[in-house]
Amino acid sequence: MGAYILRRLLLVIPTLLGIMVVNFTLVQFVPGGPIEQIIAQIEGQGDVFAGFAGSGDAGAGAEPGGGVFDDKYVGARGLPPEFIAELEKEFGFDKPPLERFLGMMGNYLTLDFGESYFRSISVIDLVLEKMPVSISLGLWSTLIAYLVSIPLGIRKAVKDGSTFDTWTSGTIIVAYAIPGFLFAILLLVLFAGGSYWQIFPLRGLTSDNWDSLSLMGKIADYFWHITLPIIALTISAFATLTLLTKNSFLDEIKKQYVMTARAKGLSEGKVLYGHVFRNAMLIVIAGFPAVFIGVFFGGSIIIETIFSLDGLGRLGFEAAVARDYPVIFGTLFIFGLMGLVVGIISDLMYVLVDPRIDFEKREG
Repeated sequence: MGAYILRRLLLVIPTLLGIMVVNFTLVQFVPGGPIEQIIAQIEGQGDVFAGFAGSGDAGAGAEPGGGVFDDKYVGARGLPPEFIAELEKEFGFDKPPLERFLGMMGNYLTLDFGESYFRSISVIDLVLEKMPVSISLGLWSTLIAYLVSIPLGIRKAVKDGSTFDTWTSGTIIVAYAIPGFLFAILLLVLFAGGSYWQIFPLRGLTSDNWDSLSLMGKIADYFWHITLPIIALTISAFATLTLLTKNSFLDEIKKQYVMTARAKGLSEGKVLYGHVFRNAMLIVIAGFPAVFIGVFFGGSIIIETIFSLDGLGRLGFEAAVARDYPVIFGTLFIFGLMGLVVGIISDLMYVLVDPRIDFEKREG
């Protein structure tokens, strides 16, 4: 197993490098970089893409014969070249793309992820600042989904074909079909003072008087704020996990060793949880790290926006819109690395749940 883990760890390096190369290359062809964003604000355009839309017009103040202002910075025709050169130097765009990429990766190896172009804060500090919201959404939604789906899936497997199995299947499929943002809006209208009851707060992760609250008061305030976002984020997560659990148990229940255990006179509980559970729950339990990381990193820009939560989802969206490259590439590197490591942890979870699995023999 040690050799397998070592090979997987060594594969992390080229995989992560490939991810960074592809994304860095694609960004070079996307119009509206950080310099264009600043120029658009200076020129009063408000949006950098307004400059690109009008790139066919000569405009007032254009350089005679075209030049750099016509093909690189369309909105900068009225700005002096020295100012543009200073901006390029400040953002590092006076260097070739390859040199910038190698310098960026060299800094990442020393855990130097740079500073946001527009927020005057390091990328690490920015990520840590948004982390509480994403941890709250990812952790609680994943735990609730597991705590509800696993017992429900086991019950459905035991009662396969019954009325209970039928109506619960219909319920979770309907819940899965409801868009999360639509359900979030419904929750706001009903329970956050939209039109009916003012039970839960409308926005934020904590109240304004958070610092003055006692420990129990802070805990209550925290859960009071995340209740609606967690419900909205979790509502569609039950279907896949519940049906996966049910089908896994059904496959195991039909096997010979279960019939033998029942023939020996073991109770149904001992048969299910003493023999069937480990085999049936292998894929569900072992996949927990990947599921959590998926929810945690993916975030939900829509849910965060609706409930005014400032998490990693909104951070990624705002960085992409503003072309804040240090934030984009820094978070891509961090999350990409953690995602690859979690993949290895998931494999180790398989072995932990079922020691009979040997990845080295499978590779051989």
